[in-house]
Amino acid sequence: MQFSEFKEIILGLFPDITPDQLAKYEAMEALYDEWNSKINVISRKDIGGLYPHHVLHSLAIADYLRVQRPETYDKWVEGGLEILDLGTGGGFPGIPLAVLFPRVNFTLCDSVGKKTIVAGGVSQALGLKNVTVVNARAESLGKTFDFVVSRAVTSLDNFYPWVKGRYRDSILYLKGGDVAEETALMMARNRLAKGSVYTFPIDSWLPGIDFTGKYVIDIRK
Repeated sequence: MQFSEFKEIILGLFPDITPDQLAKYEAMEALYDEWNSKINVISRKDIGGLYPHHVLHSLAIADYLRVQRPETYDKWVEGGLEILDLGTGGGFPGIPLAVLFPRVNFTLCDSVGKKTIVAGGVSQALGLKNVTVVNARAESLGKTFDFVVSRAVTSLDNFYPWVKGRYRDSILYLKGGDVAEETALMMARNRLAKGSVYTFPIDSWLPGIDFTGKYVIDIRK
C-alpha cells in the first residue's frame, strides 16, 4: 500500500486529521525502513506492508472507540488521558495512536531494550512530545493508567495479570485467532464479570484489507 492510498483511507475515517498529522504518518515509512535495517523489529518481508499491517492495524483501536464508544473517543480527542502501550515492540500500536491523539500521553513500554531504541528513535524523529518510551516490565512502572493498549504480545490469560489493577477504564487489545477461547479462559481464571469483555472484528470497518480473524478486544474494568 502506497501512502496515497493510506491517506485516502485515513481521511475517510478521521476527517479532522491535520496536514501535520498526515506528514508524520508519511514520514513513518522511511523511518521504519531505516531503523529496521539496523535493528530488525518488523519482519523483512512485512516492512513493505507498514501502512496496512502495522499503522492501520494500530488505528483499529481508534476507530473501534469512534464507532462503538463515541463518548470515550471524544475524551481521547480532548486529551489529558494516560495510556500504557505494553509490549510496544517498535512502537505499535502506540506511535500511530499518539500521532492521531496529540493531547493524550502515551507510555510505550517493552522489556526488550533494542525494541525501545527503535520506538524511541521513531517517536523522537516524528517530534512526538506526548510519547515516553521505557525499557521495563509492567510491574515496575508504579502507576495507574486510564487505558492499556497492546498488540498480540501474548495470550489474553497471560497478559491480563500483568496489568490487573493498573488501569482505570479498559484494556484495548489487538489479537487474532481463536479469541473466544482465550477470552473465556481469561475471564474464568480472573473471575471477570459477564459482559465486561467486548470483541470487535476489524474487517467490519476495513473490508478491503485483509484483517480477517483479527479483533479489538475491549476488557473493561
